[in-house]
Amino acid sequence: MSVFGGSILLATDGSPEAEQALGTAAMLSKKLDAELHLVSVEPIPDPLSWPEARAMSPELRGDISERAEKAARTKLEGEAEKVKGMGGGEPIIHPVAGRPDAEIVHVAEEVGAGLVVIGSRGLGPVRRAVMGSVSLSVVHHSHGSVLVVRGEEVGLSGPILLAVDGSDQARVAADAAAELSASTGSGLHVVFVMPTAEQLYGHHYYTKDLRKTLREQAEEEVSTFLDEQAGYMESRGARVEGKHMAVGRPDAEIVELAEQLGVGLTIVGSRGLGGVRRSLLGSVSDSVVRHAHGPVLVIRDEEQGT
Repeated sequence: MSVFGGSILLATDGSPEAEQALGTAAMLSKKLDAELHLVSVEPIPDPLSWPEARAMSPELRGDISERAEKAARTKLEGEAEKVKGMGGGEPIIHPVAGRPDAEIVHVAEEVGAGLVVIGSRGLGPVRRAVMGSVSLSVVHHSHGSVLVVRGEEVGLSGPILLAVDGSDQARVAADAAAELSASTGSGLHVVFVMPTAEQLYGHHYYTKDLRKTLREQAEEEVSTFLDEQAGYMESRGARVEGKHMAVGRPDAEIVELAEQLGVGLTIVGSRGLGGVRRSLLGSVSDSVVRHAHGPVLVIRDEEQGT
């Protein structure tokens, strides 16, 4: 069975970023043989900000909600036609009124989507950190994996970069990377980021020779681990093109390597811990999502307790 289950949910608002996400979601739906759902959430005014007479009128609230859902439906019908024009099947549409991030997560749970695809509002190097609040909130609170699409290319325009660290989520991410590589024919690179000497030794005093021995031992263990990961993914049909060992801050090293390799997708595991603690997304994955130049797939598997 696919790591992503049998359905993909695309969240769209008609923006240029959403248009790129649409093409990517349609492509993945075909490659992974997954049912494609489309959701558009039309925001509605907060009733608490209305004058008392309007806030007390259920008829008025119902009328506003109905108009918003109608606008969302019109938008989605146009997006569905685009999907069919790409050679895809008939997607299932979900027009909704409300708060976009909350409603996207709700619809994803409702349809059992194993993957949510959403566009980012990142606007280049300096403003990459100013990511769209909706997309970042969905990454934080979704029960399943989220693909944030950024860049001008549609689909996977280059190889895949998978960041591994030996955690449960990284193992699930390895399965996802292998499946995507096998289904799309994309080459796969694997990276493990080692701590710096200061991080590794802390304030403890070690002789120069002992430090060298410890570093060499650590590098040997990481090399063995990368070989094992590559072998595992190749056994699942992936085409592994490179294994990389980096030293430094994981998020910065992952983003930099992704640029050097010109990857079409970066995959990281999430350290979110479920329920209320979902907002405590792992700082590495959060930072990679904010700063990467291209699409980032954050893997979360609820069965792993995250």
